[in-house]
Amino acid sequence: METLELMNSTGRSVPCRKPSGWVFVLMASLASFVAYTCAYGFRKPFTASSYEGYELLGISYKSILVIVQVLGYMSGKFFGIKFIATIQPKKRGIAAIGMVGVAWFALLLFAVIPPPYNFLCLFLNGFPLATIWGLVFGYLEGRRVTEIVGAILTTSIIFASGLAKTVGKLVMIDWHVCEWWMPFAAGALFVVPLLISIAILDRLPSPDDQDIVERTLRKPMDKTERKQFLQRFGIALIPIIVAYGMLTILRDFCEDFANELWKEVGLGQYAGIFVNTSTVVAVIVLSIVVFFFFIKDNYNAFRLNHIVITLGFVIAIIATILFSFHALSPVVWMVAAMCGLYLGYMPYNCFYFERMLATYKVQGNVGFVMYIADAFGYLGTVIVLLVKELTHLNYSWVKLFQFLFYTASGIGIVLVAIGYTSFRYIYIGAKKKSEQ
Repeated sequence: METLELMNSTGRSVPCRKPSGWVFVLMASLASFVAYTCAYGFRKPFTASSYEGYELLGISYKSILVIVQVLGYMSGKFFGIKFIATIQPKKRGIAAIGMVGVAWFALLLFAVIPPPYNFLCLFLNGFPLATIWGLVFGYLEGRRVTEIVGAILTTSIIFASGLAKTVGKLVMIDWHVCEWWMPFAAGALFVVPLLISIAILDRLPSPDDQDIVERTLRKPMDKTERKQFLQRFGIALIPIIVAYGMLTILRDFCEDFANELWKEVGLGQYAGIFVNTSTVVAVIVLSIVVFFFFIKDNYNAFRLNHIVITLGFVIAIIATILFSFHALSPVVWMVAAMCGLYLGYMPYNCFYFERMLATYKVQGNVGFVMYIADAFGYLGTVIVLLVKELTHLNYSWVKLFQFLFYTASGIGIVLVAIGYTSFRYIYIGAKKKSEQ
């Protein structure tokens, strides 16, 4: 390792020993993975309980809690469009700790305030947690190794949800904590590793000159820059963002109502089923998408993203068809369908917009466009949740999951094809202009 004068991720100029490539990858990957996994420990444990015996306005209390938290999370994503796009690097760490602190305090209020008056606490819980992905990914973007560290960070999305629900279930079963205090108690287990991981991220060096040459400069975006970005790419982004919304709806249902699905198929008593299925999915998907690191040409990598996302939709449809004909067990079906789901979902969160900015030489940050996609994705989730509850249809969880996989995947395939065509047209136009 060589000694250099570097700007670290807090914006301070400090003499330090620059870590070698693989040391940096290890540090950044582990710290970001742990940080985002811990954030899930404050968001998802409550879904491990069914909160039976309570209703509000004729709607099951579990559904009310899920809807209210998603409303808070969605609102936080809309807030994050500007917040993440403009935040200075030196403020990321303290912002992340502060946001998680607010979310944890909301879980304390959830435990103290009796039902059915405590449901609003989950709005306060969801809102700040919506900013964590952008704060964490800000440490990683714009680097030659972003695909590797970004893939590992995004894998935490798959793994963390299952872990958080498993921890929540074990807190109730082994520690005999009631379902109202369980989310706060589960969150306490994630505080120390969260603080350590944020401290490590805050000491990472900024992208070097070669990173900037290959991936463009990443910086906060002012109002004018954000407007110019949308004027240039807005039309092409619409179908891509709607397709991402399909994936977000699927993912949220898998996370929030997996407990009900497993109970319906007779596996609800196994606390480890959440983390076991999530771990299998995480390993399979990570082993596929990590190969993006070896594709140096940004445009080729950007094009391949569309193929991988489409393949994810196709896998989800095929797995659901086979399950419908009793060719797959419920566990194999969900593992296969979730592999397809996350094979489509993961590129958005670590590759797609990273390579998009590099392809079109945009000096900005991934957080801005990612939060636009997330905001509208969670808006779709809220709409579907409300329709599900207000229509009072009789359905089984298995049938509902089948319907969602079929519908979202079919629409998603068409939308990704349209988006790819639009982006290709922009690229060809820009290339012709540069050759003139």
